[in-house]
Amino acid sequence: MSFRLQPTPVARPNRCQLFGPGSNVKLHAKMAASAADVINLDLEDSVSPSDKDSARVNVIDAINTLDWGNKTLSVRINGLDTPYWYRDVVDVLEQAGDRLDQIMIPKVGCAGDIYAVDALVTAIERAKGRTKPISFEVIIESAAGIAHVEEIAAASPRLQAMSLGAADFAASMGMQTTGIGGTQENYYMLHGENRHYSDPWHWAQTAIVAACRTHGVLPVDGPFGDFSDDEGYRAQARRSATLGMVGKWAIHPKQIALANEVFTPSEDAVAEAREILAAMEEATARGEGATVYKGRLVDIASIKQAEVIVKQSEMIAG
Repeated sequence: MSFRLQPTPVARPNRCQLFGPGSNVKLHAKMAASAADVINLDLEDSVSPSDKDSARVNVIDAINTLDWGNKTLSVRINGLDTPYWYRDVVDVLEQAGDRLDQIMIPKVGCAGDIYAVDALVTAIERAKGRTKPISFEVIIESAAGIAHVEEIAAASPRLQAMSLGAADFAASMGMQTTGIGGTQENYYMLHGENRHYSDPWHWAQTAIVAACRTHGVLPVDGPFGDFSDDEGYRAQARRSATLGMVGKWAIHPKQIALANEVFTPSEDAVAEAREILAAMEEATARGEGATVYKGRLVDIASIKQAEVIVKQSEMIAG
């Protein structure tokens, strides 16, 4: 391993990120009372151009007046290719209080995009005397974004999380699909008479996880569009968790419980992880670098894997 150690991401629960339009005031109190770890008040895709100004006012009011508990509170601004984004940043940071934790930047294509928002945010924080620095989350939604994913992950110390936005990503890549996440009907291989459906998002997710883990950023899976398909959501969430992602978006309230279920380590998984740590502690006391646990070899690498599960469980419990 390189002597430059992999930085540790911010320690926060990020199992489920619940999205809601800034234009729909009725949803905001319900979002605040939900079981989601992260709330994303949206000024972008879910808000029509004619409602952008009023949605911004609504979001500022919601930040200032609702009890968000210990959730991470985030606002998704409009893309840098629009005339709305700078006013999103300026109005929200100048008018909303310190309860706001994060800005989500959509459709990031290069490190320069992060630099632009960072410069504006820094100027506002200094001018207004904001004492709590705003963190960033970015969405990879384009061919340029995935091509530059590592430079994006390293672009700013404000960056805490990165998500895959499947729909816009598919459009940018020219993918022949209208689905948002999940397996796609025409993405399969034949084995005899059987079809084996693959996951067309797998490689992009892996690239995002690798870039995030290299630079101490939380990798998050994005939306699953068919909110009537619970098992499809669970399946994609499990694949994402196995790849190293820490959570998933919810675009419908019913998906919150599904995300929390998948990204919360089970009692059995935590118990096994603690047993592996105990077995390795005994092996180390005997001067051994490896041991056998339930018929399989465990070693120092196994400790690191087990520690991830235990720490995640303890963070969620706390």
